Amino acid sequence: MTADHVFTALASPARRELLRLLLDEGVQPAGRLAERFDMSRPSVSEHLKVLKDAGLVAETRRGRERLYRLEAAPLMEIRDWLSPYERFWRDRIGGLSDLLDEMEDEEDA
Repeated sequence: MTADHVFTALASPARRELLRLLLDEGVQPAGRLAERFDMSRPSVSEHLKVLKDAGLVAETRRGRERLYRLEAAPLMEIRDWLSPYERFWRDRIGGLSDLLDEMEDEEDA
């Protein structure tokens, strides 16, 4: 999967909530997940399909039931992609902190 697929999947608040539920509560059937949303079951299934296509969830069947579980590997790839930006902002905030310390020292003098 490409990062574009993962970002597209994460763009939806409903899909982010589905991921959170799977993270917090573990493997769940589609029906139980659908109960948590104020939308039709087919709509929730469509969101799960987008997440599955992006590699963010895996689906297994148990009889007629479809069970979904979180797949974290694509999120690790996104984290790796975001890492340089995190360093950028840490450096900027560190510089701001230094500037504020200097301004405080000048006021005290």
